[in-house]
Amino acid sequence: MIPETQIAALRAFNRLYTRKLGLLNPRLDSSPFSLTEARVLYELAHRSDPTAAEITRVLDLDPAQLSRTLKRFEARGLVETVPHPGGGRSRPIRLTPAGREAFAALERNTRDAIAGLLTALPTGKREILLAAARSIGEVFEEAPAGAVTLRDLRPGDLGWIVHRQAVLYTQEYGWTQDYEALVARILADFVQAFDPTREAAWIAEQDGRVVGSIFLVRGDAPDVGRLRLLYVEPDMRGRGVGAMLVQACIERARAVGYRRLELWTNSILVAARRIYQRAGFVLVDETAHHSFGHDLLGQTWALDLD
Repeated sequence: MIPETQIAALRAFNRLYTRKLGLLNPRLDSSPFSLTEARVLYELAHRSDPTAAEITRVLDLDPAQLSRTLKRFEARGLVETVPHPGGGRSRPIRLTPAGREAFAALERNTRDAIAGLLTALPTGKREILLAAARSIGEVFEEAPAGAVTLRDLRPGDLGWIVHRQAVLYTQEYGWTQDYEALVARILADFVQAFDPTREAAWIAEQDGRVVGSIFLVRGDAPDVGRLRLLYVEPDMRGRGVGAMLVQACIERARAVGYRRLELWTNSILVAARRIYQRAGFVLVDETAHHSFGHDLLGQTWALDLD
């Protein structure tokens, strides 16, 4: 059963969204058209001679409502019907020159209205809004997401990694801010003593969104590297992102001459341990400890690179 708080949150978003975009106004974007009429015009402009049944299906409209809308359009000289190319009874519909001109004016008005809305937002809020809009579209349309790619660090990535790891480990395991402090120290040390010939970092990204990261740092011995701070966003787990990051770390470790790659983790991080095992790491040490507000079993895993 869906919690009432979640239902209320989505309803509140709907009220805000429809008000901000003026969707409740009798005429859309200072045009002579209602929202429904504008959507019908849009479909007619972007489809090749569709039938009324096709428009009804695409917009999930009542057939009688669409019929009344098309009659109004026809009376205003905006649409016309043409004979079915195959001799069928359904007559395709197309915009007349006047209809195309009316749609072009509507498009200009709508574009200007959205541009004004975005211009009024600070850059940071605008980026948040656009990212959220893409996410909502993917959820409802089930649009195929883009490929996951790996890239180097950019300004802001380190702060984001500290934030996301702290949030996720608190949500999933109840760890305290001691873990956030640990991640911050690790990354500060990485930046301050960075050796590009022996160390590296990767950000996993999909459609401009950070979905994971990993770091290769120097170990205690010259021929030993350390894999650190692997993380993958929850909705991307099980899709090979973690394995991609670990493999990139292994390949770089070999390329720079490390003979052994080590990592430290905790036994409760089951999904991560499976990734390490599949990559060839073996457990070499276990030590109980109390950290981050919990009794944990720390583990050291290692991979021979020779």
